[in-house]
Amino acid sequence: MTQTYDLVGIGNAVVDVISHADDSFLDNMGIQKGIMQLVERERAEILYGAMTDRVQAPGGSVGNSVYGAGSLGLKTAFLGKVKDDALGIFYQNGMAADGIDFPNPPVSGAGIAPTTRSMIFVSPDGERSMNTYLGAGADFDEGDVDASVAGNTRYLFLEGYLYDKDEGKRAFTAAAQACHDGGGQAGVTLSDPFCVDRHRDDFRRLIAEEMDFTLGNEEEWLALFQTEDLQDALSQAAAVCDLIVCTRSGNPVILIQGDTRVEVPVVRVTPVDATGAGDQFAAGFLYGVATGQTLETAGKMGVAAAAEVIAHVGPRPKRPLRDVFAEQGLI
Repeated sequence: MTQTYDLVGIGNAVVDVISHADDSFLDNMGIQKGIMQLVERERAEILYGAMTDRVQAPGGSVGNSVYGAGSLGLKTAFLGKVKDDALGIFYQNGMAADGIDFPNPPVSGAGIAPTTRSMIFVSPDGERSMNTYLGAGADFDEGDVDASVAGNTRYLFLEGYLYDKDEGKRAFTAAAQACHDGGGQAGVTLSDPFCVDRHRDDFRRLIAEEMDFTLGNEEEWLALFQTEDLQDALSQAAAVCDLIVCTRSGNPVILIQGDTRVEVPVVRVTPVDATGAGDQFAAGFLYGVATGQTLETAGKMGVAAAAEVIAHVGPRPKRPLRDVFAEQGLI
């Protein structure tokens, strides 16, 4: 049977709200420069109100991966939770404008948290200070999984951040089950070493029992298997999961599938803004896998997409990734 989608992502539906702010503004607002802080609802409203030249974009880690893969020509959808407030409707419309199906209608009701937002203050020196309000997106649960979408895709890609809550764990299991029932393959990005630390046993079970592919960086893989030896961690992972990928900042990316192991070199550059590098690596890599490329070529596509996005401010490609791939002889 032919599935409707090439790639369906599930993740935290985050509106990125970007504004310029000098150091005195950051001091006055009590914002710690250069780091990501989680903020409560009341603080989120205050900070949002204080932003002057707001630029908004639909984001989220896997949301950005789906965008990148879709821009290359894959048929995509994204499952995420937003409230029917101004930001939630903005998110829904933004995804649609980018050609990504967003089947979950914005949710109404007094008990629903406002739409998730990451308020990013960019200083004159280029430093980014992020204040994230988790909101509705983090409450994604089994009831938010549209089985007709998750079960109708060749590849399903899950965002590790959502695994932080029991609702998210149940949602992942339901989505992976629907995907497998429809003949698709399911995978996850580990997202964050602290998230892995908090849910290590559950993550290991998820990867071994429910995932066909797993993406993570060096810190995340070491955290998952509680070792200082990366090769040990990756061999443990490869023993239980068909395809594993390890990104290592400026060092070669390691990809292992069965008996095949490849390393893809990375050209070291000083990033203008490292936000979204992992997300766009995933976009390029999944595009390669979905179009039947070799493991090495898929890895090279991931590396090329990541290199494009770190060369400018913002988590999404500014140049068409097809042009980037063509220049490197990948397509």
